[in-house]
Amino acid sequence: MSGEMDKPLISRRLVDSDGSLAEASSVAPKVGILGTGDFARSLATRLVGSGFNVVVGSRNPKRMVGLFPSAAQVTFQVEAVSSPEVIFVAVFREHYSSLCGLSSQLAGKILVDVSNPTEQEHLQHRESNAEYLASLFPTCTVVKAFNVISAWTLQAGPRDGNRQVPICSDQPEAKRVVSELAHAMGFMPVDMGSLASAREVEAMPLHLLPSWKVPALLALGLFVFFYAYNFIRDVLQPYVQEDKNKFYKLPLSVVNTTLPCVAYVLLSLVYLPGMLAAALQLWRGTKYRRFPDWLDHWLQHRKQIGLLSFFCAALHALYSVCLPVRISYRYDLVNLALQQVLSNKSHLWVEENVWRMEIYLSLGVLALGTLSLLAVTSLPSIANSLNWREFSFVQSTLGFVALVLSTLHTLTYGWTRAFEERRYKFYLPPTFTLTLLVPCVVILAKALFLLPCLSRRLSRIRRGWEKDSSVKFTLPMDHTLTQKTSHV
Repeated sequence: MSGEMDKPLISRRLVDSDGSLAEASSVAPKVGILGTGDFARSLATRLVGSGFNVVVGSRNPKRMVGLFPSAAQVTFQVEAVSSPEVIFVAVFREHYSSLCGLSSQLAGKILVDVSNPTEQEHLQHRESNAEYLASLFPTCTVVKAFNVISAWTLQAGPRDGNRQVPICSDQPEAKRVVSELAHAMGFMPVDMGSLASAREVEAMPLHLLPSWKVPALLALGLFVFFYAYNFIRDVLQPYVQEDKNKFYKLPLSVVNTTLPCVAYVLLSLVYLPGMLAAALQLWRGTKYRRFPDWLDHWLQHRKQIGLLSFFCAALHALYSVCLPVRISYRYDLVNLALQQVLSNKSHLWVEENVWRMEIYLSLGVLALGTLSLLAVTSLPSIANSLNWREFSFVQSTLGFVALVLSTLHTLTYGWTRAFEERRYKFYLPPTFTLTLLVPCVVILAKALFLLPCLSRRLSRIRRGWEKDSSVKFTLPMDHTLTQKTSHV
């Protein structure tokens, strides 16, 4: 009895893709690799670790054998492609023609193209690398796969990189075989259709953060604007009108004044498109009409804008911590003490300023903490552990709370400065008054949409109600028939 308990529950069996149990082969499946570069070595390492029998084809096997795992067989190309049914082609496009001598041995086999073109090659060639490989070997079935996976991810494991593997081919059976192979290696295959999609798949690694381009340009534009505005007010105006040299503020002080402005405006721009979308739905009286393209793109970039807002806010907190370390701050502190001594003041304490600064710092910490929670929950690993209601509560409700806390933080900082004439340098208002414009509009719009008359109507629209969907009844054509059948 004890011997039976030591045996595994499922012995020598595998679970098929359809959920049924099938007998597992006692012999490890054999996979071939053509190429001996970095990606080929990482691929061989991953395949061996996943239980495959790997055969590597090389033009100089004696020289390359020491670079591959000991469990992998390194031999000449002709021998490497003779027995495996699935062969990875891990060579560059310009070397495809060197494999034409293997056409007879490769006939009927599945060739997995893992190559990637450069940006110049992608623009130069109309057909993808996979399509070009298929044209050279018409008797083979070409599958495009694993080109978005880096050599490091293959070695370290899919947990340290993207698990998705786009796969495309003209033969469904070949895609199924490669998909099962990807599953066995710990990756998640994604069917991209026919081989005509290979050009799109090969363009994926060429994109450098495509969803971050517009938000990054927006953040950069806001930073340049507010930095120039603060430079004019805090550096140029004292130099021109008071003959004071304050250019030392450029590297740290002006940057620290600019960062919260950018973070605050970016945070408001995360929730402004939602207000615009709600207003548009109320005006149209339906949810079944598309938003304008600019609004649709804006809604899709809210996550990136929010993360950039958190990044600027975190930098502002770090810069603020560094302010007392500056030599200029120490000089100002000593000069203030000397002025107090010369004016014969033994006690300098303004109750209003003390309270204002305490509240200002506390609100700033709370706003940054709430914004940190938003940033953490936007990570896929955290977001996937939340249900929709939890995720919506954090991103919508707590996000709006972060915006309100940031607004109170800004108002406490400004206090009565907006009403003091000396604060308007070069007739320019204080910077914080400019940053309040968009957030206050968002908060007021949110307050309006919370009114019962608007919130109920908006809720009905989002549940499928339409303004012009009332049922209309028409009278029958025969009026006499109507009189005979109507008893009301």
